[in-house]
Amino acid sequence: MKVRLIGSSPDAPRDRHYASSYLINDRVAIDAGTLGFSGTPEEQAEVRHVFLTHSHMDHISSLPVFLENAYDPEVPAVTVHALPETMETLQRHIFNGEIWPDFIHLSPPGRPFFLPNRVRLEEPIEVEGLRVVPVAMNHIVPTAGYLVTDGRSTVAFGADSGPTERMWALMMDMPAPRSVFLECTFPDELTGLAGISAHLTPESFGVEVAKMPPETSILAVHLKHRFRDRVAEELRALGLPDLRITGGEATYEL
Repeated sequence: MKVRLIGSSPDAPRDRHYASSYLINDRVAIDAGTLGFSGTPEEQAEVRHVFLTHSHMDHISSLPVFLENAYDPEVPAVTVHALPETMETLQRHIFNGEIWPDFIHLSPPGRPFFLPNRVRLEEPIEVEGLRVVPVAMNHIVPTAGYLVTDGRSTVAFGADSGPTERMWALMMDMPAPRSVFLECTFPDELTGLAGISAHLTPESFGVEVAKMPPETSILAVHLKHRFRDRVAEELRALGLPDLRITGGEATYEL
C-alpha cells in the first residue's frame, strides 16, 4: 500500500505537520486537513473517497475546498465517509449556508456535490480494492480510527486518541505486515493536558505500542510543532524498534 502523508506548510512541507491528511494509493483519503490545499484540481479529482476520523478543524479544514475542486457533474460524486455525529457537525457548522454553501441541499438532482456515507463502527467498507474498518477511538468528540488492508498488508490510522484497546485487538487478526500511524501530541511534562484533551505523550505512546501485535511498524504523527523536538527526543528515548518519527510531506510503501 502506498500512503502519502500530505504536508501542511507551503514553505516547508517536509518539515511541518499542522493538519492531518493521508492519501492511500492516490484514490482514498483519510481526513481532509490539507487534502484540498495540495496539488491541482485534476489531481484532487482522482480521490474518490474521503474517510473522516472526527470533526476537529485540523482534520476537516480543507474538505469544502477539496469537494469544490473535485466536483465534476459528468462523473460519480466523491463519497465522504464519517460517523453520523461527524456528518451532523459538518452539516450544522460547515455546510450551513453561512460558513460554506450547503452542498447537500444545493446538489442538482442526480448530480450531488458529494455522497455522504454514515459509517457504522466495525462494519467493513470495500472501496478501491481496500477493506476499511472504522473503530471507535478515545477522544473528546466522537472519533473513528480506520484499519485499512489490501489483503497483503494492513495500515492503522489511529486518529487523535488517548489510550485505547479495541483498535489493537482487531488489528491482531488483520494481514501482516502491519503499520500504524499513531499520534503523539504533547511532551511528558504536559501529561495533564494530554489527559484532558485525550491525546498521547511519549510515555503513553509506549504503552499503546506494547498492546500491538509483534513487529508492527510505528509511525509517530501529530507532534505538536511547538513541542516537536522535545516530543521526538522523548520518543527516541523509548528505544522502540521499527519507530519512524514523521515530519511533514512524505510517501511510504507499507
